[in-house]
Amino acid sequence: MADLALRGDRSDPACATAGTWLECIECGETYPPFAEVRYTCDCDGLLEVRYAELPTWRDFSGTGVWRYDAALPVEAGVSLPEGATPLHEVPDLEAELGLARLRIKHEGMNPTGSFKDRGMTVGVAVAQRAGVDRLACASTGNTSAALSAYGARAGLETLVLLPRGKVAAGKLAQASLHGARILEVDGNFDTCLDIVQALARSGEAYLLNSLNPFRLEGQKTIGLEILEQFRDEEGSYPDRIVLPVGNAGNTAALYKTFRELVASGALAESEVPALTGVQAAGAAPMVEAIERGRDEPRRWTDVETIATAIRIGNPVNAPKALPGIRETGGTAVAVSDEAITDAQRALAGEGIGVEPASAASLAGLRELRERGVVAADEEVVCLATAHLLKDPDAAAVAGGDPEPVPGTVEGVREHLAE
Repeated sequence: MADLALRGDRSDPACATAGTWLECIECGETYPPFAEVRYTCDCDGLLEVRYAELPTWRDFSGTGVWRYDAALPVEAGVSLPEGATPLHEVPDLEAELGLARLRIKHEGMNPTGSFKDRGMTVGVAVAQRAGVDRLACASTGNTSAALSAYGARAGLETLVLLPRGKVAAGKLAQASLHGARILEVDGNFDTCLDIVQALARSGEAYLLNSLNPFRLEGQKTIGLEILEQFRDEEGSYPDRIVLPVGNAGNTAALYKTFRELVASGALAESEVPALTGVQAAGAAPMVEAIERGRDEPRRWTDVETIATAIRIGNPVNAPKALPGIRETGGTAVAVSDEAITDAQRALAGEGIGVEPASAASLAGLRELRERGVVAADEEVVCLATAHLLKDPDAAAVAGGDPEPVPGTVEGVREHLAE
């Protein structure tokens, strides 16, 4: 695994703000973190947040996302609160797959029902520090719900662009109720993101999609929690983390936090989990790139899947995420919508309700176990990114149908006896 590059000269003004700066992953150029609003380098490379001091486990206290403030660019922000989500045991699935240990990290238990809250608490805090007055995002649903809630809490105007007719009702309702201005775009998610990026470049809004490097800092805390929770059970770290991939922000964020822990001495390189990405077969540019050995994915212009949260054809964080998969010894796999729905039912059978995109992680693990890519002695965590009620229509399709009965006790008894 590549070492965390801390190339910035700390005497440079770009590195002078509390030992934090932005650095381009392509050319190494550094920038001040808060003096100007910036999402990418002048060379168009993606930016990452860098720290002069990297934390170890003893630097963390409290609970939730802000427990990890020593690993974040700001010390506090508007909070609902978020983080501290459960790591579920799933004994039936563990036995079915024949794994040494299997756990489900349920990010659907965050305030707005998805992992996006972790990034928004940090991203909105940075936006407040930057003095912006309008927040914006493109979304397949979960980003808009989280941004709308945190924007409302912060008292900032929120603008969300959604692909018309492609967003689940539960997510659209959240953005609406939290007071966001919702624009339904004639196009897919990638069209929406192109438009929002143009607005951000012209200073008309502050972008809080995962192209924003500060948002991914909040999402790093998923990895920190998984490691701590898993270790606290039996004293070891997981061998593999399997996660759904849309824009690949979580893959990039987890890889970054593992690199930081290795660089600080808090984690041995041999203890870094293999990052394993799962995409729906109808929207799998990252899988295609992994399978064909490409350094960047081909943009898919036509994407379709029941897993609306990962219905993305142009993953903007691919330059950060592809090295994360490859250098941790992971892989990527595409699964059918049918396999996703089956996995959603299987998780529900363990009492864990997730939206389809979340179930993709289990579907991918099943596929990789069947191929022999994942070994029986592995200890695995599947990341479930959002709650079942985010997409109630998909949940209804996956579940059983109601049974009409007469309105009498005897009628119900007769029906049950049939």
